[in-house]
Amino acid sequence: MSAASPSTSRFPLWLVVVCGCLIAAINFGPRSSMGFYLTPITMERGWGRETFALAMAWQNLLWGVGAMLFGGFADRFGTAKTLSIGAGVYALGILAMSWAPTPLAFHGAGVLVGLGIAGSAFGIVMAAFGRAVTAEKRSLVFGFATAAGSFGQFLFSPVTQGLIVTFGWHDSLTILAAMLAVIPLLAIPLQGKPAARMYHGHDQSIGEALTEALGHRSYLLLVAGFFVCGFQVAFITTHFPAYLRDVGLEPKWGVISLMLIGAFNVVGSLGSGMLGMRMPKRWILSFIYFARSVVFTIFLLVPASPVSVVLFASVMGVLWLSTVPPTNALVALMFGTRYLALLGGLVFFSHQVGSFLGVWLGGWLYDINQSYDPVWWMGVALGVFAGLVHLPIRERAVDRGPLPMPAAAE
Repeated sequence: MSAASPSTSRFPLWLVVVCGCLIAAINFGPRSSMGFYLTPITMERGWGRETFALAMAWQNLLWGVGAMLFGGFADRFGTAKTLSIGAGVYALGILAMSWAPTPLAFHGAGVLVGLGIAGSAFGIVMAAFGRAVTAEKRSLVFGFATAAGSFGQFLFSPVTQGLIVTFGWHDSLTILAAMLAVIPLLAIPLQGKPAARMYHGHDQSIGEALTEALGHRSYLLLVAGFFVCGFQVAFITTHFPAYLRDVGLEPKWGVISLMLIGAFNVVGSLGSGMLGMRMPKRWILSFIYFARSVVFTIFLLVPASPVSVVLFASVMGVLWLSTVPPTNALVALMFGTRYLALLGGLVFFSHQVGSFLGVWLGGWLYDINQSYDPVWWMGVALGVFAGLVHLPIRERAVDRGPLPMPAAAE
């Protein structure tokens, strides 16, 4: 099967896309709402913010590790099975968070949540989407999956805050875990796995795919740039509600800001997906990272107010996960869909290393300085770096050269 040819499925394309988008929303919603638990958990347990932040950082790092592991599993054993296992681990991790009495137990729960998110996240969903459509349309359907995840953030921000207020943080986590039970049912139409891709006369192995990708300069640049995306968005997701309280704003603005980010990222994700069909994807990515640095700088230099928060959240929402459709489309363009979940997972691992550092440094440096400003300015500098890194990327399929001639029979 050529890289441009969609795979066949016994389910209609619209059902695959709808179910995949619902999975992305349900998966991303609880994770994006974890920042609302920082204050109630640390106050009740008597922990510093670094303790909570480190658990979230482990969650992000294991999400990245799990993206590679579950990606390889999905490429070999199928998407639906992977999503179901991931959802189960995710629910178990959230339940563990609700009772964890010590920092060590809480960090262990973060590990489970991170692995579970990886197994049921839009990276696995997008691999199924990539098989279902032609290469020209992948950027667009990846945009749908990313936008759905953003809608989950928009939806779950007020839902989570409402659950915490109504039931307390313990029981609200139990309710979130129960919601994940629907993912295995929604995963049924996403059944299937990639077809074999002939490579030097045989189906390319996972090791050969990794060796090929890690020796490809443009892929490595993509990996380096996505690190910055993780650093920036994870820091904001985890620490922004607390930051707004620190500068004197009411807690409701934390909820409103994350809702706005989720809502406007629907526009940003769909927009970047459509633009990726019409213009070089590396240009889109460079613009997004440069723009983030500008937005961070302006937000830090103007006095904090409800107006500045609304404007910041709205613009950042457009730039939030709009990096994901062009990034995954570039991976599919370079290497095809045979190991898209795995190779996309490796790029995402870089994203999650950045997430780990953004979340952990946010808590650690805050406890030292009683200020988040050092991490904000790190985000500005890294945005400029990422904007520059994406410019040299070459948007074309990897050149594998001529196949070797078969050996002569003795």
